[in-house]
Amino acid sequence: MGSNVIIFDTTLRDGEQAPGNSMSAEEKLRLAQQLDALGVDVIEAGFPSASEGDRRAVRMVAETVRRPVIAALARCHDRDIDLAGEALQPAARPRVHVFIATSDLHLECKLRLSREQCLERAGEAVRRARRYTDDVEFSAEDATRTDLEFLCRVVEAAIAAGATTINLPDTVGYALPVEYGTMFRAVRERVPGAERVVFSAHCHDDLGLAVANSLAAIEAGAGQVECTVNGIGERAGNAALEEIVVAGRVRPGAVSFRCGVNPQELYRTSQLLSHVIGVFPQPNKAVVGRNAFAHEAGIHQHGVLQNGLTYEIIRPEEVGVARSSLVLGKHSGRHALERRYRELGYELDDTTIAKLYGEFTALADKKREILDEDLLALLHGRFHDAPEAYRLTHLQVTCGTVAATADVRLAGPAADGRERSATASGNGPIAAAFAAIAKVVGRQVDVMNLTVQSVTPGRDSLGQVLVQARIDGKSLSGHGASTDIVEASARALVHALNKVSHADQLEDQSLNASYFWGV
Repeated sequence: MGSNVIIFDTTLRDGEQAPGNSMSAEEKLRLAQQLDALGVDVIEAGFPSASEGDRRAVRMVAETVRRPVIAALARCHDRDIDLAGEALQPAARPRVHVFIATSDLHLECKLRLSREQCLERAGEAVRRARRYTDDVEFSAEDATRTDLEFLCRVVEAAIAAGATTINLPDTVGYALPVEYGTMFRAVRERVPGAERVVFSAHCHDDLGLAVANSLAAIEAGAGQVECTVNGIGERAGNAALEEIVVAGRVRPGAVSFRCGVNPQELYRTSQLLSHVIGVFPQPNKAVVGRNAFAHEAGIHQHGVLQNGLTYEIIRPEEVGVARSSLVLGKHSGRHALERRYRELGYELDDTTIAKLYGEFTALADKKREILDEDLLALLHGRFHDAPEAYRLTHLQVTCGTVAATADVRLAGPAADGRERSATASGNGPIAAAFAAIAKVVGRQVDVMNLTVQSVTPGRDSLGQVLVQARIDGKSLSGHGASTDIVEASARALVHALNKVSHADQLEDQSLNASYFWGV
């Protein structure tokens, strides 16, 4: 099934360099531990000369994460290399990664160096890095815009000085796959000693070709690919780790390689990174995006209901996603509507489905997504006029430099009218309030979406909150308003809970169906 390829993850270094992706040392360590669980071979933990925080992060990762190689980046400067070597001292398997730009554009405009000076620095840097470890990687920055003959001379000098990995990066995302593959073949064929080292690909996505270029490099003999989770990184980002790994699994005949990554940890790793940096992949992101396994079009939904492979080349379970989702919207067909009613416990005849489908499509023209409460409304009528089973009577929240906590009292359910209270903490005042409310009512509450908007101008403006939540398997919405946005959010969730209580009553009253919520 092809050769083994080393997966070099640079999420904590190149990924972090993108604006807004900064991570603390503790966050880097948490991610490094998940990358270890994912099964990557090399973790580039940081750039020690950049800051004291980066040095601390590299040292923490080196001390704690023992299986993978831990790498640290350094320019071809003595101080950079020494700081990297010192930070890596606790590592079980340290690697110093040195780099210097080799294109004439960079040499003349950025470094103010001649080609001969570049050659000399490259060799000296590798030799100095070898004082700290036998595992030294050399990168020729901007390799794809470097004169090929000179690139070969630099690589030869790095190998002669003791480099064990040679990285030929497409630093600015300039190359096309055919060009990138050709460069790797040429360097491997022309440079003496090339057979003794591992060649590595490092691609950026400025033209949207980072993954394609990485796969081309593997085909041309690269034994290592450098990539990031979710494809984060400088400018348009790096090659996405999850896409490279899955491409190798889905197309083994076309891209033949093996790696040690556990694909079932891909989604979990993506989600952890997103929550740490606060930047989530776009919905249509391959493999880990919100819509990667979601289907709204009726033809697609019908196909997936018969056999997932009709419209999914990857089984969601293979990458750690629980399952595919059929999103009910204006493009959905009867099969999806019928299935959702069946999942919710209703076995409906063809006549009823035909009637409901007409009403469903009319509603779908007005709403982007149909929730379970909308299906209840179509089936039972007047569902949105849910009576007030629960009422918010008290809310007190503490937040700031301490962990947010909320004390909540609700009156209800309406049958007894008694007040019940609970205290809970959360990641912020709204999350704490939601946790306390869920504790009071004793239900499983998962918030899917929260929208906040101002409905009146001025300092004491009225804020309106719309919340979409899954409560004990039901997907419902609620809205609330207040000059205090935390209170508005709490009222929105209570509104959704009132709908749940009404749905429970409708279930009990239903004579034509045995109705069970849950997915």
